[in-house]
Amino acid sequence: MKQRFQILIQGAVQGVGFRPFIFKLANELKLKGIVSNNINGVIIDVEGEEQIITQFVKRIEAQKPKHSIINGLEISLLKVNGYNDFKIIDSDSRGDPTTLILPDISVCDECLAEMLDPNNRRYLYPFINCTNCGPRFSIIESLPYDRLNTSMNIFKMCDECKEEYENPLDRRFHAQPIACPKCGPQVQLLNHYGKPICENEDAISVAVQKIKDGKIIALKGLGGFQLIVNAGDDNAIQKLRERKHRDKKSFAVMFPSMEVIKHNCDVSDIEEQILNSAEAPIVLLNKKSGIRNQASRISEFIAPENPYLGVMLPYTPLHHLLMKELGGPIIATSGNISEEPMCIDEIEALERLSGIADYFLVHTRPIIRPVDDSVVRVVKEKEMILRRARGYAPLPISIRNSTEENFISVGAHLKNVIAIKKGNEVFNSQHIGDLSNTEAEKYFEATISDFQKMYKVNPDFLVHDLHPDYSSTKYCLRNNINTIEVQHHLAHIAACYEENKLNGKCFAVCWDGTGYGFDKTIWGGEFFTYDESDYKHIAQFRQFRLPGGEAAVKDSRRSLTGILYDIFKDDIPYPTLSFSDSQNELILIVKMLQKNINCFTTSSMGRIFDAVSSLLNLCHKSFYEGQAAMMLEFAADETVNTYYNFSLIEGDKCIIDWQPMFEEIFNDLEKKIPVTEISSKFHNTLIELIITLSKRIGLKDVILTGGCFQNKFLLERTIDKLIDNRFIPSWNKQIPPNDGGISFGQAVFANHLINKEKKKDFVINESLKE
Repeated sequence: MKQRFQILIQGAVQGVGFRPFIFKLANELKLKGIVSNNINGVIIDVEGEEQIITQFVKRIEAQKPKHSIINGLEISLLKVNGYNDFKIIDSDSRGDPTTLILPDISVCDECLAEMLDPNNRRYLYPFINCTNCGPRFSIIESLPYDRLNTSMNIFKMCDECKEEYENPLDRRFHAQPIACPKCGPQVQLLNHYGKPICENEDAISVAVQKIKDGKIIALKGLGGFQLIVNAGDDNAIQKLRERKHRDKKSFAVMFPSMEVIKHNCDVSDIEEQILNSAEAPIVLLNKKSGIRNQASRISEFIAPENPYLGVMLPYTPLHHLLMKELGGPIIATSGNISEEPMCIDEIEALERLSGIADYFLVHTRPIIRPVDDSVVRVVKEKEMILRRARGYAPLPISIRNSTEENFISVGAHLKNVIAIKKGNEVFNSQHIGDLSNTEAEKYFEATISDFQKMYKVNPDFLVHDLHPDYSSTKYCLRNNINTIEVQHHLAHIAACYEENKLNGKCFAVCWDGTGYGFDKTIWGGEFFTYDESDYKHIAQFRQFRLPGGEAAVKDSRRSLTGILYDIFKDDIPYPTLSFSDSQNELILIVKMLQKNINCFTTSSMGRIFDAVSSLLNLCHKSFYEGQAAMMLEFAADETVNTYYNFSLIEGDKCIIDWQPMFEEIFNDLEKKIPVTEISSKFHNTLIELIITLSKRIGLKDVILTGGCFQNKFLLERTIDKLIDNRFIPSWNKQIPPNDGGISFGQAVFANHLINKEKKKDFVINESLKE
């Protein structure tokens, strides 16, 4: 008996060839009806025998397009309409959107093969794409995902492209960014002043030669401009560092092939899989030493004093064409002055990057929003995202026990990401960056407006950090919307708790550099018990004073001086401090501590890392965030298993006293114990502390979160030791452990809070409000 059903498929189902897939499947099964996009997903109106429609639904779920994600499938019975065929109809843009916007997808093998085929009409065309690859998030203006709602709407399809677009059997059937050399975007090379030099294939060839000649190229890529130089050219790299004001921070390197990556780095199976994935992120790999082949050599100035290299493969057709001609690796770093947002259009790039780039390789496809490269590393054979952007954003993460309220969480001050909670989904934005300048703040506010427009959300609440001076906090307080405050470390913990789908009470270790505490001091070495209904601050590192506050973040000698003064007071051992360049500065800092002028109380584990790094003469001044701690990590010897003593001071909160550890480090230095051994013993002490407190608390689940757990040596050894002691460790994987995960955690914690307030059983521990 013939039946008619309406099937609504929700999830990431637009821009992945879902309607063509449905069209082909329905015709194969001889079903009749229509399929279209709407703002909720893909809607199918289908008629046929009930058993055939049952088979149809099963095959949709089993054979869906590879980049699609089905989050929901709703079926309702309708009165038979009498369709004569099955076809795709125009999209419906009315209503409240629930469909997911896909991230940009790296170019597929089929498109690459066509681009390199001299007999193909898209031979060497740098904007080739299909339903399986190409731009999505970086070009969409609104839902549903149709060409009219993307930046491709300015390009009228030629007859050949239109024929492919309308052919259900073609791979480009309803591929919204479809283009060819006749009707699509074009490439152009500009000089330093914006004057055109050449176009299309010539532009790429000349740009390649300029890179070989040691010039800096500003390349308009997929989600913004990148700065490109030859990865083997020491002088070009030094010039880029000088112009970009990036003294020592590592650059990412794009390699032409996996073979060349393996020549320079150790690559595990899972790392290779991630590099070759559709997301195509930057992956942190261990560098090999002693590379002799000049063609694939990378300069020592790319990642100085760093055993890791940020590596990626070409992910757009334009990158592939550049790398094909170059034959060797290039630096591909964000097109900005340090700490500013990426440039996305030519006018902006010429204005802001003219002091950096010698030439500009641009194209005519507008970029709607900046989307930087994502960064991941592998921890215990699992992917850990450190920067969530291209390839991952803005795919949401579902949360449990969702409230009906919608809200926007505005993240932290550093590594800012905003998030929108709508229904049971949290949509995390692309990486925004540090809100330390006017350009970044404008980008932050523009991203909030952008997400509100795309997802049509009028928030019931704005969720922000406790810190009153954060730009994100100030943004919330000047808007006439109800707000929810979430303490920084609780946001980290809530994010890890929800991502790992934990249930019941857990023990949470949250270590980072800076987080505003309930007592208005700077936290960063915190221990909580946590579940959806309650939390308790149970332990903290002994606090000490930071002379100069924020200045100490870049000058680790200040952290060390603060700790030494806390131990020795006026008898501070000056020879242990490296202020040889300015003894007067040391005297001034000690006076600040003596008179408590511009000193800030902290329990920060990040600053303890800095202090030890300075004490071991590894890093006194940081040129980028986390440098001192990284130098300490890189110095550690994996063969050392001993650790230092520490003491626990009982009270309302257990205080972990670091003084015994520092006294033993002083003794080791006097004995001239190698720095590598001291670093290992320091790390091992932290691990032993976590095990000791885990045993004392007695909860099976242990969370490890916060920026300090980007330290692979610390994290992997802690995981192993917890498992050895029959605990179940959980750490961040898809949500960054650093402040890039704060907005998701704010959303989760606010959801917990609202749920518990409704049930009247949420407990805010008064002991935290000191």
